[in-house]
Amino acid sequence: MECMDKQKQIIRQNKYVAEKYDRFTATFPKGKKEEYRVHAEKKGLSLNGLINELIEDDIAKYKK
Repeated sequence: MECMDKQKQIIRQNKYVAEKYDRFTATFPKGKKEEYRVHAEKKGLSLNGLINELIEDDIAKYKK
């Protein structure tokens, strides 16, 4: 029964993400993904969070 509940939760999460977020794929040189993930963790972020932060900071810099 617990497995079914977990599957339903995953389906709900995927539906929510599909409705609320856009996705894109980033390609990194071999070995860099792990390096970037570790760097993000040191900043208290996920890799996704780090990428979003860097993009937002760059956009803000050029809006001035």
